[in-house]
Amino acid sequence: MSTGSVFVGIDISKDTLDVAVRPTGQAWRVGSDSAGLADLVARLQTMRPEVIVVEATGGYEVPVVAALAEAKLPVAVINPRQVRDFAKAAGKLAKTDRVDAEVLAHFADAMKPSPRPLPDAQHRELEAQLARRRQLIEMTVMERNRLRGAMGRVKVRVEAHIEWLEKELEGQDRGLRALLQASPVWREKDDILQSAPGVGPVTSLTVLAALPELGTLNRHQIAALVGVAPFARDSGQLRGKRAIWGGRAAVRASLYMATLSAAKHNPVIAAFYRRLLVVGKPKKVALVACMRKLLVILNAMLKHRTPWASHHLSRSPVPVPC
Repeated sequence: MSTGSVFVGIDISKDTLDVAVRPTGQAWRVGSDSAGLADLVARLQTMRPEVIVVEATGGYEVPVVAALAEAKLPVAVINPRQVRDFAKAAGKLAKTDRVDAEVLAHFADAMKPSPRPLPDAQHRELEAQLARRRQLIEMTVMERNRLRGAMGRVKVRVEAHIEWLEKELEGQDRGLRALLQASPVWREKDDILQSAPGVGPVTSLTVLAALPELGTLNRHQIAALVGVAPFARDSGQLRGKRAIWGGRAAVRASLYMATLSAAKHNPVIAAFYRRLLVVGKPKKVALVACMRKLLVILNAMLKHRTPWASHHLSRSPVPVPC
C-alpha cells in the first residue's frame, strides 16, 4: 500500500453507491441520485485520491463517472471480469455491495490503473446509437428465425414487425451518418479509416465509438485491448496453442467482418492471408492474424493522420497464433 496515497472503490447499483477507501478503511453508502452524487463528490474532493475505480455496469456508471470527471477527480472504469479475477486471487470470495467496493479499492491500490477521461457527450451519443443499431439487428435476426415456424395471423404480425425493424434500422443508419458528419474531427477519422480497402462505414463507426484509444497506443497495446493478441499457454515443457482472449467484443466482431472483405480486396491483407495459408496455417488462425495486422495498420493511419497507401505501410511482421 502506498503511504500517503488514497485509493477509492465505488460499487454502483441502480439506486445506491457503496464507497470504500484505502488505507483508512472508511466506507459509506449514498444514493445514486443528484443529491447523492453531490455528497460523494464533495467528500472525495477533500481526500484527493490518487485514483477512483468503478466497474463498467452497462450504463449505471455513466452519471457517476461524469460527475467525478467534471469535478476533476481521477476515475478509471474497469472491466468487471478483471476485478472478479483479482478478487478470487486475493481470496475475497464473498460478494456484497460493501465487499465489492472494498475489492475495487484494493484493486486501485494494488494495480494503480491509469485514470481515463470520460468520452464527451457526442462520443457517448455515438456509442449509444451504435448499441441501438446492434439491438435492432439482433431483433431482426430473432424475428426472421421465428418467421420460419409462424403461421396464420402470427406470421402476418411477425412479417409486419420485421418490416418495421428494417425501416427503424434505416433511420438509425441515417442518424449515425448525420452525427458523424456533424463533427469535423470524426469526419476526418472516418475518411481515413474508410480509405483502407475492406473497412466500411459500420466498421469505421464501431471503431470510432468503441475504440477511442485507436491512434494513441502502440501496436502491442491496441491488439491486446481489442483482444486479437495471441497469449501463450505454456507450462513447464508443455507448449500449448496460442489463443486470443478478452478484449472488446463489438470491435472484434466488426473487425472480423472487415477482415473477411480485406482478405479478398485489400492487397496487403490478401497477400498476408495467402502467405499464411501457404505455410500451413488454418484459415481461422490466418484470419485472426489478418485481423491484428489490419488493426495495427488502422492504428498507424490514425496516429499519423494518413489515409491508406499500400506503398507507405510498414511491412513489420505480425505475430501469428499457433
